[in-house]
Amino acid sequence: MAHGLWQHLLHLGLLATHWPTSASQPTAAQGASRRNLIFMISDGFGQASEGLARAYMEEQTSPQGQHSWASLLDDMLVGTTRTRSANTWVTDSAAGATAFACGRKSPNGAIGVAHEGAACATVLEAAKMAGYATGLVTTARITHATPAAFAAHARDRDMEDLIARQMLRLMPEGSPGNHSVDLMFGGGRCHFLPQGNADSCRMDGEDLWQQAEARGVKTLTTRQQFDALAADAAQAEQLPLLGLFAKSHLAYSIDRDASQPTLSEMASKALALLNHTNSSSPSSSSSATRGFFLMIEGARIDMAAHDNDPAAHLHEILEYWRTVRVVRDFVEQNPEDTLLVSTSDHETGGLTLGRDPEYLWHPQVLHPVSRSAERICGELRQTDEDALAHNVRHMVLPKHMGVGNATEAEVAAVVRAAAEEQRKCRRMVGEVVSARARLGWTTGGHTGADVGLYAFGSGSDRLHGCVDNTQVGRFLAEYLGVDGSMDELTRALAHVVTEQPGFERTVDRRMHVH
Repeated sequence: MAHGLWQHLLHLGLLATHWPTSASQPTAAQGASRRNLIFMISDGFGQASEGLARAYMEEQTSPQGQHSWASLLDDMLVGTTRTRSANTWVTDSAAGATAFACGRKSPNGAIGVAHEGAACATVLEAAKMAGYATGLVTTARITHATPAAFAAHARDRDMEDLIARQMLRLMPEGSPGNHSVDLMFGGGRCHFLPQGNADSCRMDGEDLWQQAEARGVKTLTTRQQFDALAADAAQAEQLPLLGLFAKSHLAYSIDRDASQPTLSEMASKALALLNHTNSSSPSSSSSATRGFFLMIEGARIDMAAHDNDPAAHLHEILEYWRTVRVVRDFVEQNPEDTLLVSTSDHETGGLTLGRDPEYLWHPQVLHPVSRSAERICGELRQTDEDALAHNVRHMVLPKHMGVGNATEAEVAAVVRAAAEEQRKCRRMVGEVVSARARLGWTTGGHTGADVGLYAFGSGSDRLHGCVDNTQVGRFLAEYLGVDGSMDELTRALAHVVTEQPGFERTVDRRMHVH
């Protein structure tokens, strides 16, 4: 299996030179029992965000005077995670996810690349080499920083054309489908389609989608195809599987219609497919007994916080909680060999529950909000200028933002937002709701705050206290029994190409928005 990995890296041009035949190659761990590990990342989710969603649910569901409502995460809290990267106290998602994936620090912006500048082996790659099935599920582009850090190696997170190519890691023609990632669900078709396609955002004409299909990867783009997937013996051959249900990120939960699967639905399907493949496959491969590694990311929690959009942020958290419920149910059905770990790569927004000068905030203000600031700003751009103020006063504020008695200042603020660039517009729209709810935001970026660490299932007692993000990453590898092969696999990846030809950075890395 190890030899096949190097051959398929060479075939894709990911290695700059041939693997030296005299060097030793990593081998699968021997004699390990079956284990399943589900690692959940709530991107941008701080402890104030947990408090926001908890208070909202308590007010919506608990009798007056009762204050004991708790989320599933509250019940699983085992500690906190420190989040700094190699070069700053405030990490981005690339460095945060790389710490989890490699168990090593990296500078902000680096994907699966250690501080020294070379590719570092990830827990997903090591798990695949050891015979585990593997999966990635996200509400972002599958090539976005967090999922990419588990299955790609790039010096810059925005090299998503390179990342897409690496994540597929197709074997040479005629070889069995030994892919590093057996299942990928999310958004981001644009980086797999050739330049010239209406949905493409690639800088070249390479058609990765067609290449994947030609070599046995089952591809999905619609809800109907997703729903048709079944996890039974007749469908075991469905993996490897690539399901991307949007050109870019999936829609916010608050905006989503039935055309896209939710995070909890994708997680449920992934668990069924990966578990069935490993428990029922007639194959003699070790993957039939080893178990699986699945990373699930609630990506848009972070993006809503970047916009300081409290209602969109809330609904992403609620959907993440629903996903935790799905995963925890699976763990309870497989208690002897399955572990759920959940944490965040960082906090986003510097959210405060209350703002100067009052000692209060109003969860009920978020209840009637029905659209994200992102969607509202997109629609404002399409509104005729002469009708804009009337539309804001009589439609946007009362029907979409839940503000039925808007002040002239609030109307003027939303009208002004329509003329601003999109990110500023979204933050101005979010501020109208935040001000009424008495929520504060200190930044449109990340903070260096510690984040919650949660665990449930077999081995959860070994994870506790205030730990560094790299310690979380090392724990994941130890749980799967692949920690001993990580250094050797890292040496084997020394020649991986981590640069995308023709790529030019246009954004100041210190101001990266994710």
